[in-house]
Formats: sequence, C-alpha cells, structure tokens
Amino acid sequence: MQTKFYVVGIGPGAPELMTPQAHAALQEAEVIAGYCTYLKLIKPLFPDKEYLQTGMTGEVKRCQLALEQAQAGKIVAMVSSGDAGIYGMAGLVLQLAEGLPVEVVPVPGITAASSGAALLGAPLMHDFAVISLSDRLTPWDKIEKRLLAAAEADFCVVLYNPRSHGRPDLLNRACQLLGRHKGPETPVGIVKNIGREGEQAIVTTLAELDENLVDMFSTVFIGNSQTYIQQTVAGPKIVTPRGYLEEAAQ
Repeated sequence: MQTKFYVVGIGPGAPELMTPQAHAALQEAEVIAGYCTYLKLIKPLFPDKEYLQTGMTGEVKRCQLALEQAQAGKIVAMVSSGDAGIYGMAGLVLQLAEGLPVEVVPVPGITAASSGAALLGAPLMHDFAVISLSDRLTPWDKIEKRLLAAAEADFCVVLYNPRSHGRPDLLNRACQLLGRHKGPETPVGIVKNIGREGEQAIVTTLAELDENLVDMFSTVFIGNSQTYIQQTVAGPKIVTPRGYLEEAAQ
C-alpha cells in the first residue's frame, strides 16, 4: 500500500497567500515536517498535528525521518517556503524516495519571485532569470558565469539568498558582475519578509543599492535595459515593459 507524501510550498508566510491545495494537503497530513522557522508560520493554523523539525542545514536527515514516518503508514507533509519545487524540498524528497512504496505529491506555492514582484509593481513582465547567491551547494565560479550570462543577455534578474551572516559580501560581488552589462541607473527592488511581520519593499538603482538593507529574508530584483521606475500614488514602482504599447503604436 502506497502512502502519500506531500511536499508543500506554503508561500511567503501569510495564510492568505497559501493556496487552497496546500492548505488541504496540510489538513490531510498526520505529520508535518520542515525547517523550524517555516513550521512556526503554520503551527497556529494546524495546532493539533504531529511536527517533525530540524535546523537549516539538516535537509537530508529531515527528509529521511519524514520518509520513515510515511513508510510506517502515516500521511506526511514536508513544507518549504514559497514553492517546494523552487529551491525547496521537492527534488530531495523525490531522490530519497526512489524505490520506496511512497507516493510523492509536490504541491505548488507562491514563490518570492512572484509575490515580491507584486509588491514592487511589475518588474518581471519580460524574460527573467532566477539565481541563488548561496554558494553552499553551488560553487561560486558557476554562480558568476550564470550572473554574467544573464546580464549579457539583458534578462531581468531575481536574486534569491542574496546575503547572510556567513555570506555578507556575495551581493556586492554579484552586483559588480551584473554591472559589467547593466547601467548604474538600472532599477533595483528589494523585498523583505514577504507576507510576514516587517514586510518591506524598497525601490532603488544598481548604483545606489545599499547591501546593508538586504538580509537572508530578502529577495533582490534587478531590471533589464528597458526597466524604469514609475512614480505612483502608492510610491515608486518598477515597470519592465512587455512591448504592448509599442506594438499598438505601429
């Protein structure tokens, strides 16, 4: 008999940004596993569940323990912030579950690229690249190549994991690389604590970006050559044109 193992993206953190499918999977689960910070966000919604948690770097052990619960016949949900298939746990669970009598069911969630973009305006209306600056699992020289390739191709760029106590200089290094192909006036957006207490959206430029405003709970958006800052009644917003007005004017 196969047991269901949900890998659930819970979104940015606010209950209203969790999808109905994610809520239903967590409601069905008997055991909810995850990183302790993310479990704190959902425990008030599901107080009577059995919880299994580990620290930030305990991903493999966390998934192994959760799979043991599933093999014992319990319905398990492994949670990730944002979308479980974007820098989340979906891939690792599928790798570890190979050959096991467990049905792995990834459940999508709202990732920071989309929720953060909404706070900033419309910075991702054209092609964009999402790049994590964490060099824990990816060598920095490979990250450098991806940054340069995205900048040279004039992609908008979304930077995940831009800064932490252990990596205080990587954002500055990334911006220097992007600056080889992007002008200093290129619009930049910083979003922090999306859907959580302390939510903040900051609009600036590549030249004026203050890395001290960025932490591990931030996502950084960098525009392309057509991106501009628009002043609105709600404050400055970032817009990357798709080309509709230009097409209509022809």
